[in-house]
Amino acid sequence: MSEELKYNEPWILQRADPYVYRHTDGNYYFTASVPAYDRIVLRRSKTLAGLKDAEEITVWKKHPEGIMSEHIWAPELHYLDGKWYIYFAGGDKDDVWAIRPYVLECADADPLIGTWTEKGKMGRADEDEFSFEAFSLDATVFENKGKHYYVWAEKVGVGKQISNLYIGEMESPYKLKTVQVLLTTPDYDWERVGFWVNEGPAVIHHNGKIYLTYSASETGAAYCVGMMSASEDSDLLDPKSWTKERYPVLCTDADRGVYGPGHNSFTEDEEGNPIMVYHARIEEKIEGNPLYNPNRHAMLMKIHWDEKTGAPVFSYEN
Repeated sequence: MSEELKYNEPWILQRADPYVYRHTDGNYYFTASVPAYDRIVLRRSKTLAGLKDAEEITVWKKHPEGIMSEHIWAPELHYLDGKWYIYFAGGDKDDVWAIRPYVLECADADPLIGTWTEKGKMGRADEDEFSFEAFSLDATVFENKGKHYYVWAEKVGVGKQISNLYIGEMESPYKLKTVQVLLTTPDYDWERVGFWVNEGPAVIHHNGKIYLTYSASETGAAYCVGMMSASEDSDLLDPKSWTKERYPVLCTDADRGVYGPGHNSFTEDEEGNPIMVYHARIEEKIEGNPLYNPNRHAMLMKIHWDEKTGAPVFSYEN
């Protein structure tokens, strides 16, 4: 029940990169990175609020060695062509930073108790020589005009490297049809704190436009959310179709005790109102390495639509 929900405060503790999907039967599903980075979990509830205390089921565990044996990150649950898919990233025990995107498939009706099959690394288009050859993660999938698109982060360059966002049309739930297209690179100062990062894409549609949010900078208090937009009628594989916001749309608010908001997804409450699901910290200073500090908590935010532009407005004032 939406009136039970509390916004912009810890909702599900120690669950980073939260993803909520409302299925066609009305059920809500939740997944996220767990602090141990060693498994993929799912929760289900008939209400959004009910996810908080819903039983958490482990549907897949990391391999003991080889690919998918370390750093199991940012799972997303999607329903495509009558089957369930989980998109996630993982490393290799022999090279923990060899992060690549992988796909799981479940043909059963119930993804919590059904059988999950590994489809391996996400497949690039036949003529694509570059995608998924370097550090790649945070894939999301969205549909527009009957086509499915895959958006992900991948690092390029030297030194600390630069994390860009790329897009491709999908041929199947586990292979791209088109060569990668660069969507955004860290252009601005707020995307370059600690590391040069664009990652964690998420998509919401409204009034004929597609809004793609993403996260920027290192994972401490500087972590924030940027946004791009495109017309639903445009060629989404043409970078010129997309407009990038000059400033972040959501940042740390020390007065409210919300630090480093980011890596969001979108869902809706039972009344159909748009909701942003994101993670953030409630302390400014982080104990130890931020990557292994477990205190990134899933939170919820009500979204409003700008009366003039129609764009989503992200505000802690709710």
